[in-house]
Amino acid sequence: MPATILIGAQWGDEGKGRVADWLAADSDVVARYAGGDNAGHTVAVGDKVYKLHLIPSGILHSRVTCVLGNGMVVNPIHLMREICDLQAQGVPVTPQNLQISSRAHLITPGHIALDAASEAKRGAGKIGTTLRGIGPAYMDKTGRSGIRAGQMVDPEEFAEALQAHLEATNDKLHRDGFAPIVLEAAIAESVEAAAFLRPFIRDTSLTINEWLHTGARVLCEGAQGTFLDVDHGDYPFVTSSSPTAGGALTGLGMGPLSVDRVVGVAKAYSTRVGSGPMPTELDGELADRLRGTGKNFWDEFGTTTRRPRRCGWLDLVTLRYAAMVNGFTELVVTKLDILSGFETLQIATAYHIRGEVVETVPATATALESAKPIYEALPGWSEDLSRIRRWDDLPGAVRGYIDRVSALVGVPIRTISVGPEREQLVHRP
Repeated sequence: MPATILIGAQWGDEGKGRVADWLAADSDVVARYAGGDNAGHTVAVGDKVYKLHLIPSGILHSRVTCVLGNGMVVNPIHLMREICDLQAQGVPVTPQNLQISSRAHLITPGHIALDAASEAKRGAGKIGTTLRGIGPAYMDKTGRSGIRAGQMVDPEEFAEALQAHLEATNDKLHRDGFAPIVLEAAIAESVEAAAFLRPFIRDTSLTINEWLHTGARVLCEGAQGTFLDVDHGDYPFVTSSSPTAGGALTGLGMGPLSVDRVVGVAKAYSTRVGSGPMPTELDGELADRLRGTGKNFWDEFGTTTRRPRRCGWLDLVTLRYAAMVNGFTELVVTKLDILSGFETLQIATAYHIRGEVVETVPATATALESAKPIYEALPGWSEDLSRIRRWDDLPGAVRGYIDRVSALVGVPIRTISVGPEREQLVHRP
């Protein structure tokens, strides 16, 4: 059977984890294809909340095999801890239901130190990275000096490669005036993690294509969002990988004819963590209402960083662009419940940029920074949506909001969420 690609349609944090959890129920394989533990997916199952950073959301389904694809960068120490944490919560994680691509690149303590040093040197012009070493690891990958997961299979080779890498890193840190890494401790901790992860390492491009050939349903789980894509995002305020549909193909090693469904996920409003342009950003009371207090996991604070998210009205200019570059076959809109209580809602349908009306995303972050949104007002609603499970039971204003967004983006919206729980999804008949 063909594959489904799941994509964030905004700046990440759209609720992909809970959508992946829903789609995983009908999947045999769930595979992450890009990014590292800068991602954070939160899934609520009953009274338990699972926070996943590297492992796909499908791990919560007993019949699903999960894959960390070759397009990822994996911190072996953090992955070992995540596996142990899930096991402690009663979630079985074994080499039978989790595979790590031998071609995935590794994040080392050196990459994390270089990430922090780079942001410190930028000062006020910092990008706002998660400081997880993602950028430096991808730089080593493209510079052909990285360490791959397959090297952990040979303990001696891995230790030698890691020591050479960390010694070179310390030279860079010393030149820039930063403290060096303590080699012995860093190597010992990484070697311990490598030994723990060794049974999980596979040629996952081979196994994914074998699964597809035998009729298995593969869900390609994205991390981050379209506007953090290194090519299609608002560069340089982007991640170092390709969290768009094309990245799924290269990040897992499969062909485009394997894909028959591309699901975009967008919040009913806009959020962003870190630096970079966000035309519809709000401040004051309106932003605080959207953001929440941070006391609940559903509030707008980063799963990985716990930084408060910037919040604003839904931006349909960016959403149309995301639909175009990814080829969405459908959209899932999350967090409709957060908009209850607003008398009027705004959606941005175009921008004013330097005296002109623009209906597409400009190619530079500078131009997007200067964009002033042109809003269309829609009626809000006061009803609590959290207990609604049938489309026809939704208030007319909610259905009107969804229909207008769908019409302006040009993509059908068949599913919405009205709360954080697994069952709080409403499907259009």
